[in-house]
Amino acid sequence: MNYSQFLQMRPELSLMTVIVILFLYDLYAGKSLRKYFQPVTCILLLAHVIINIIPSGAPSEAFGGMYVYLPMMSIVKSILSVGTLIVVMQSDTWLGREDTIRKRGEFVVLVLSTLLGMFFMISAGNFLMFVIGIELASIPMACLVAFDKYKHHSAEAGAKYILTSMFSSGLMMFGISFIYGTVGTLYFADVTAGLTGAPLQIMAFVLFFSGLGFKISLVPFHLWTADVYEGAPTSVTAYLSVVSKSAAAFALLVIFIKVFAPMMAIGQDLLYIVIVATITIANLFAIRQKNIKRFFAFSSISQAGYIMLGVIGGDATGMTSLVFYMLVYLVANMAAFGVISVIEQKTEGRVSIHDYNGLYRTNPKLTLVMTIALFSLAGIPPFAGFFSKFFIFMSAFEAGFKVLVFIALVNTVISLYYYLLIVKAMYITPSDAPVAFFKSDIYTRASLLICLLGILLTGIISSIYDGINLFGFGV
Repeated sequence: MNYSQFLQMRPELSLMTVIVILFLYDLYAGKSLRKYFQPVTCILLLAHVIINIIPSGAPSEAFGGMYVYLPMMSIVKSILSVGTLIVVMQSDTWLGREDTIRKRGEFVVLVLSTLLGMFFMISAGNFLMFVIGIELASIPMACLVAFDKYKHHSAEAGAKYILTSMFSSGLMMFGISFIYGTVGTLYFADVTAGLTGAPLQIMAFVLFFSGLGFKISLVPFHLWTADVYEGAPTSVTAYLSVVSKSAAAFALLVIFIKVFAPMMAIGQDLLYIVIVATITIANLFAIRQKNIKRFFAFSSISQAGYIMLGVIGGDATGMTSLVFYMLVYLVANMAAFGVISVIEQKTEGRVSIHDYNGLYRTNPKLTLVMTIALFSLAGIPPFAGFFSKFFIFMSAFEAGFKVLVFIALVNTVISLYYYLLIVKAMYITPSDAPVAFFKSDIYTRASLLICLLGILLTGIISSIYDGINLFGFGV
């Protein structure tokens, strides 16, 4: 057996090493050592990011083509790892409570297990490997959503997530069975040659897309999102909204290009309808929300529609724009959820938008972070969100979808209105009982600083976009 193929799996191997070390540490460490679990976790994850942040080696395969390595995939995995590190840092206050402190190790291992599943999903060269990856990511995620199991909303959210995940997986595998039945293989490289656009193959694509649309929260597969986001612990909600969504979106683009290229015209028509419905419906529902976690649930659905603009073209510009959008969306959304999480923990569950009235008077620094994050999500210059939207609109425009880009631009104006509603609450709307002044823990402050620097610098430093583009299409 040629063991050199394992060298191409550097992100997976380093992540599995981190998981094993933390599992054994949590299992055998005494009470005196267990208090260092959080710093040890952050150090190991940081080392994992540093080891894998620069892609190395030419494109290659392992296990007979089941696993595929490409430099662009390595970049995406590094972005997801950074997002996971930020989530772990922001969860310190929540995991420090009396009812969760003993489950800190379980939480971290579950989070890293979902991340490992996303890695395999991204690097899959065969539909069976893809299904293994997506299920490895989904099952621990259901446990995370229901982590506060003694709270009614968390248990309900976990039940809704696992049920809808089960049905979406069934649809996806039903579509994959159609592919195998008409082509006779599940390898991405071989499926393309057998696609003729037959009705059964069209049905296979629709079913597969429907199953993956659940992971990305695309309309009409979005109905679980608001309830799950509201009921899950806020750190888990942040992880769902960014890391899980980004991995599924990139995987969809890869499969759209590598597998369903002969049916691209049909796929683009389907994506066109879904993008318009996703952005428009999500924006209209976001305006009506009073709970801030449900508000960001519909915001994330809308953002998923924008991400799909990078998929619909199916070209190199779209891929680079999508990956850059993932990076910018990660730091902006993590900044917003970091503020929400720390306020929720310090105020024992104040999650209504009205609870943010007058926040600027008592907590100006947190207000500033939230404001910059909202401006970036809305696409206001000079923040990074403006440049990410510009590039992803440009990719769809160059692919010939000019009317679609116009519709997305109109919806951007609508989104600006509801993002400014929170800004108005924090700075202008008076409150008789605003959130009292408090100091957040050092991990949360560090994570918010990372996100803030990311929002301010990723749009200004053009070499970041150029560096992503440097690794090319490669798919």
